[in-house]
Amino acid sequence: MKIYIDGKYYDKADARVSVFDHGLLYGDGVFEGIRIYNGKIFKIKEHIDRIYESAKAILLEIPITKDEMKSAVLDAVKVNERKDGYIRLVVTRGEGSLGLDPSSCKKATVIIIVSDIQLYPKEYYEKGIALVTVTSRRIPSECLDPRIKTLNYLNNIMAKLEAKQSGCLEAVMLNHQGFVAECTADNIFIVKHEKLLTPSAYHGALEGITRQTVMEIAEKLSIKSEETTLAPYDLYTADECFLTGTGAEIVPVVKIDGRVIGSGVPGKITKMLVEHFRKYVMS
Repeated sequence: MKIYIDGKYYDKADARVSVFDHGLLYGDGVFEGIRIYNGKIFKIKEHIDRIYESAKAILLEIPITKDEMKSAVLDAVKVNERKDGYIRLVVTRGEGSLGLDPSSCKKATVIIIVSDIQLYPKEYYEKGIALVTVTSRRIPSECLDPRIKTLNYLNNIMAKLEAKQSGCLEAVMLNHQGFVAECTADNIFIVKHEKLLTPSAYHGALEGITRQTVMEIAEKLSIKSEETTLAPYDLYTADECFLTGTGAEIVPVVKIDGRVIGSGVPGKITKMLVEHFRKYVMS
């Protein structure tokens, strides 16, 4: 494994950033998780656009252009000889003082890690998973806009810990108003009367790239989709439910808070979307 840091490659054992980097000290930075399918980087433009937008929103100046970033990502995949895998693209505020003031950081740090992808076990895709609603709430947009994909994921980590303590793989996170936002690392969809419904960014959902891809595929299949307001009741009474994410792709959900969803097995629309998504990413 060769890891890119600010234009140079390092072996895994030698890849280091300063302990004074504000990405470490304060979670001050942004990141993207990107998939590689059959030697091609999935939605690279959309991912690069999003990390630059996230950086702009927190007044973080990325020291290379979008075209240079794209070239760096492509080169990192080539250097690591990956046909399939996962890319973690990270931009931190950079090295600074121990104070909170980001002006002490003179230059942002750019990191590209190309590695294997840890997929869910095959049985989860075939049989579905169970979710639990946790007490950890999604940070409201009034405090930090969920469209900013920051390095500070402690909020989601606490929700993940709650889910594991309850014996579940994933957690449903509500916003401060009690509406459904997202899961700890994935977006959530339900199917109701053959229509896809998913929480809007206003309610605390990240505007996921896999999420958007699924809605585009649904449109081509003449399946209507809508970003809307969902309460736990809507999840419990859904005909189908599934999660989307870079690592997860599309994972069926068959139980939430002890309530069986639909018939208790992955639904027909979920399975249809899984099939077409896999064809799409390999095309």
